[in-house]
Amino acid sequence: MPDRTTAPLGGPPIVAGFHDEPTGSVQYVVADPETKRCAIIDPVLDFDPKSGATATRSADALLAHLEREGYALAWILDTHPHADHFSAAGYLHDRTGAPTAIGEKVVAVQTLWKGLYNLPDTVRTDGSQWSRLFADGERFRIGNLEAEVMFTPGHTLASIAYRIGDAAFIHDTLFMPDSGTARADFPGGDAHALWRSIQRILALPDGTRLFTGHDYRPGGRAAAWESTVAQQRAENLHLVDTPGEEAFVRMREARDRGLPMPRLILHALQVNIRGGRLPEPEANGRRYLKIPLDALAGAAWGE
Repeated sequence: MPDRTTAPLGGPPIVAGFHDEPTGSVQYVVADPETKRCAIIDPVLDFDPKSGATATRSADALLAHLEREGYALAWILDTHPHADHFSAAGYLHDRTGAPTAIGEKVVAVQTLWKGLYNLPDTVRTDGSQWSRLFADGERFRIGNLEAEVMFTPGHTLASIAYRIGDAAFIHDTLFMPDSGTARADFPGGDAHALWRSIQRILALPDGTRLFTGHDYRPGGRAAAWESTVAQQRAENLHLVDTPGEEAFVRMREARDRGLPMPRLILHALQVNIRGGRLPEPEANGRRYLKIPLDALAGAAWGE
């Protein structure tokens, strides 16, 4: 019998990717061609750090796509609490009533970052901000499509990938082959765990379509987000150059020491551990973000 995580999950979904230029993030609409039921994966809530303005243009564009295609929204899925953009999961849930979901290890990320921000007890760390917390190997349906959850930590404590039909949505574990792999130096990250998660993804069938969570357009090329297991195994520059775990970890940790933190990490995590919801308004009716000083000791300075 084939291993559960490598067994085929049925026919191909229809996948549409939406690249968010300011953050390099890729949002997805994944649809069952038979029933027109769909899921949204890793939606973006727009935020301008210079003015503090928020907007829903990116999320509304996803809803407009659903309307044009005649899709019915079954799920709003996060792969992990993001460090480089705000999640629009809460907004989309309020607009549509569709359930939200993330991996069950999010509670560890909530606890870690609640402590860093010194947030009040009203900010819960039980994952109840989402409709459902997925365990590793758990399966669910999007219309007639079967989806499976894969626990893929390393980039964060809570990272998961979603296998849906012949596709896998692998967030920030592998980038496009010319971009390499995700960093593993965020609080709770681990390069050894990242290596093992990558190997789990590469154990999927060669033709599995892989959809990454970001593309930073190396060399100025057009944004891209789809590859295959076979392409990644043969071409990913970080894996070709470091074929073993210890070599990979040395490379990853050396690279990470020189990388400045994402410009929105301290803005985004306090929103994303709340399921993509902004902090509650204070007495004057305004919402405020909290920026802890010197909390990320040893981080490289940005430009």
